[in-house]
Amino acid sequence: MSTKVEKLENSMVKLTIEVSSDAFEKGLNHAYNKNKKSIQIPGFRKGKAPRKLIEKTYGVGVFYEDAANYCIPDAYDKAVEEEGLEVVSRPEIDVEQIESGKPFIFTAEVAVKPEVTLGEYKGLEATKDPVEVTDEEVEKEIDSVREQNSRLVDVTDRGIEMDDQVNIDFDGYVDGEAFEGGKAEGYDLTIGSNSFIDTFEEQLVGKNIDEEFEVEVTFPEDYHVDDLKGKPATFKVKVNGIKVKELPELDDELAKDVSEFDTLEEYKASIKEKLAESKENASTAKLKDELLDQVIENATIELPEPMVELEAENMTYDMAQRLQYQGLSIEQYFQYTGQNMETLKASMKPEAEKKIKARLVLEAIAATENLEASDDDVEAEITKMAEMYNMEVDKIKETIGDDEKDSIKQDLLNQKAYDLIVEVAKVN
Repeated sequence: MSTKVEKLENSMVKLTIEVSSDAFEKGLNHAYNKNKKSIQIPGFRKGKAPRKLIEKTYGVGVFYEDAANYCIPDAYDKAVEEEGLEVVSRPEIDVEQIESGKPFIFTAEVAVKPEVTLGEYKGLEATKDPVEVTDEEVEKEIDSVREQNSRLVDVTDRGIEMDDQVNIDFDGYVDGEAFEGGKAEGYDLTIGSNSFIDTFEEQLVGKNIDEEFEVEVTFPEDYHVDDLKGKPATFKVKVNGIKVKELPELDDELAKDVSEFDTLEEYKASIKEKLAESKENASTAKLKDELLDQVIENATIELPEPMVELEAENMTYDMAQRLQYQGLSIEQYFQYTGQNMETLKASMKPEAEKKIKARLVLEAIAATENLEASDDDVEAEITKMAEMYNMEVDKIKETIGDDEKDSIKQDLLNQKAYDLIVEVAKVN
């Protein structure tokens, strides 16, 4: 096998790879053995027809595609390794010569890791947001905790009010005809949640338990069911029950119930401390992002488009995984947002480009500053991973190969470079 490397513009290279005729013959035999059982030749049982006869019957190139697919991956990987290329995109393959008895020649156009020319990255100026926690923010946090610990209490001595949770039966009609999805029994509804269309909820205010009545509403013009868009509807409603949310008292007992503290004042102080810590972390993160943006702006990097495409594609895949964990498919997301895979990838590109540039400048700084990540640093990171995933360290190590360890080491070096930028910055 031989390889010719041609450097193209913007960190792209073209590999011309020549596979020997013997190696291609091996690929043809593999393709023959893979497909022969599905080929019928008169006078032969399936799988018994000779390769030459099949080629004569169906054409000499009948096995070329499968043979090429057999040869290309190994030949490409070997060429990349021998040439010492750091490939950052999928290869674009083009077959140049494919013929039995001759070398198989194909090209692979790929993006390689671009060069980075660092600008100024020391002594950069940035402003750190001050951290302040107000009493109102503490009260808001406590109100949220009280909401989480509230309970619903039955109401029997009054009619429905806003914010009540009611249980109702309803039966809807449009033009005197019942419609699909318009009927339910024992339905729980919070008044004021705007869960129902138009003024449905407001018309329940003042109604009492066991009261039966009609509600007149109009479906919106953009309603998701075409037959109901803009149509007036009548709902026959019966109130089965009324509940009101009861919040726990704001006292020492609340503090004891929801925290490790004995008094409300101690609990408030704890909340204030946690809010301050959260704001401090957010302020530091914003500062670091501002400094990193300056480093990227000061550097010279030409990113190959296929590299950005691949990063955007990976980000899209990660997003789909997160949606799936939340019980939402990517197809459902597209229905809600009006996007499709191509528009989503396109929207990811600016962030993908920034992520790549950030990674590249940090790697360049780590190399320039001769930063090091020791084996002990890697071990400590693996231990953190084990704690995060609630797994034994040895089990984590079993799943991590040399490439993953190198990736962990590079991530640690990048973090050290990031920390260095912040340490030597002029922060106001």
